[in-house]
Amino acid sequence: MASTIPGFADILIRRKTISIDQFNEADQVARDTSTTPEESLVKLGYATSDEVMRAIAEEHRVEFIDIARTKIPDDIIQLVPESVARENSVIPVDEHDGILRVAISNPSDVDTIEKLRFILNRDVKISLAPRDSILESINRLYGQIEGESADSILQEFTDTAIDFTETEEGEFTDDDGIVDENSAPVVKLVQLMIQEAVQLRASDIHVEPFEDRVRIRYRIDGILHERDSPPRRLLGPLLSRIKIISKIDIAERRRPQDGRIKITAGEKELDLRVSVIPTNHGQSVVMRLLDPDNIKVGIRQLGFSEKNFNQFQGLIKRPNGIVLVTGPTGSGKTTTLYAGLSALNRPDRKIITAEDPVEYYLPGINQVQVNHKIGLDFSRIIRSMLRQAPNIILVGEMRDAETASIGIEASLTGHLVFSTLHTNDAPSAVTRMVDMGVPGYLVASSVIAIMAQRLVRTICPKCRQKYKPSDEVLEAAGFTEEQLANATFMRGKGCNACNKSGFKGRIGIYELMVVGGKIREKIFAGANTTEIRELAIELGMDTLYMDGMEKVLKGITTLDEVYRVAKKTEQDTH
Repeated sequence: MASTIPGFADILIRRKTISIDQFNEADQVARDTSTTPEESLVKLGYATSDEVMRAIAEEHRVEFIDIARTKIPDDIIQLVPESVARENSVIPVDEHDGILRVAISNPSDVDTIEKLRFILNRDVKISLAPRDSILESINRLYGQIEGESADSILQEFTDTAIDFTETEEGEFTDDDGIVDENSAPVVKLVQLMIQEAVQLRASDIHVEPFEDRVRIRYRIDGILHERDSPPRRLLGPLLSRIKIISKIDIAERRRPQDGRIKITAGEKELDLRVSVIPTNHGQSVVMRLLDPDNIKVGIRQLGFSEKNFNQFQGLIKRPNGIVLVTGPTGSGKTTTLYAGLSALNRPDRKIITAEDPVEYYLPGINQVQVNHKIGLDFSRIIRSMLRQAPNIILVGEMRDAETASIGIEASLTGHLVFSTLHTNDAPSAVTRMVDMGVPGYLVASSVIAIMAQRLVRTICPKCRQKYKPSDEVLEAAGFTEEQLANATFMRGKGCNACNKSGFKGRIGIYELMVVGGKIREKIFAGANTTEIRELAIELGMDTLYMDGMEKVLKGITTLDEVYRVAKKTEQDTH
């Protein structure tokens, strides 16, 4: 229980936007994840960033401004240099009688306000706006004025006939043979590509060579979006620049290679994991952006239903057993496992992980990276880590019978083991382990839960609006009259905040199968996936489809999003 309730929270409670219990939960999440109660309320979905900021504005008696709906002239934008705007997270709004009004997100930040008055040499008045809205406006408005984006640089390359070739050392030369790697336009292009991907909240950058062009795509909220394609002649310089900054062997073109890039974007330090593979038309590159903020989430913020949340909380408090998380690459398995580990990360517990590779670094947890070159694989790491007397073990992936057997052995000797598998749903994980060569009786006696998950895009909070799907659509989805009576169907209209997509951010949908007595008997008896699935649903398991439809009914996501990642089966009755 929070000892005192801050003014902004009291205002939100009086407005009935949130309850006292919701604030107390957000306050506890903020302590656990080293954030603020304001951020936690938004992440937990109890209030929007606009609602929180309006309450803070009322508390401090400062005007609130909706930047997304405010037209800011170019001449006003030019009054504050981009570097000043980005460094201080402020944006100019208007000017009256020589007083410049700027939007900031922290009314208590007196130092920034004084610094602005000194730098700009004019009187400054403040209004309040959510930080994410300010950053979006900076990216949108300053980009328009300066015309400096990856697309504009690519257009310059397309319009001009400058030809870049690659020397044996991987340096860039122009037509005159002058080598200057630091000032080459390709250096700027790669830098802008990464900056643009960060601004658009992309998780991957794909550089793919084809016969007549090089395709660049960003994966945003799980969906690939194509950018302007550079000319084919830029492939060599692009690859060289990416390899140089990720410390990959430039001369090697026949084998797959991996590397890492550390960058600073705004106030954030990001890691990029780089993968290069040879294809028919040259080397293809994928750069995966690893943002540490993505894993600073509590279990509550993952998107569990109340039932799944309570079950998962109970499972991770068990002293021993195996908890498996399944799903394809990019389905959020790592984030879920890390959220579980963070909840368990206390001074009285020893936690060791074996990962390939270690993507995010967790304070207070011993993380070991697989290194196949020296024979340091999952099975060898697990054997060694058991000698370290851990309480909790995370195995990045159960890839073979040996790794699975050692993980099972660890669980049977008093350890809680977390791991992942690549299967389509929760019941399939049982047959997958048996297919790997693990005896069914060992699976039944060690696995305490299997959770399948997918990620669906959430509707943009800025442009969401109610709508009524057609009767045919509702009938095909399988909703009951009772569900429809309390349903709130939403969709995004498309705005600047979500790049006209109608979606912003993602949330998990889950299928949590707790392995109790009846399911354990089925596994002992060698039952197939369908039989295990039917029994689990009978015992109260919500399938991926069911959980997704619950989020549709609450206006969190859309029917099409759920159909994209989960299919309806005969057992999916509501």
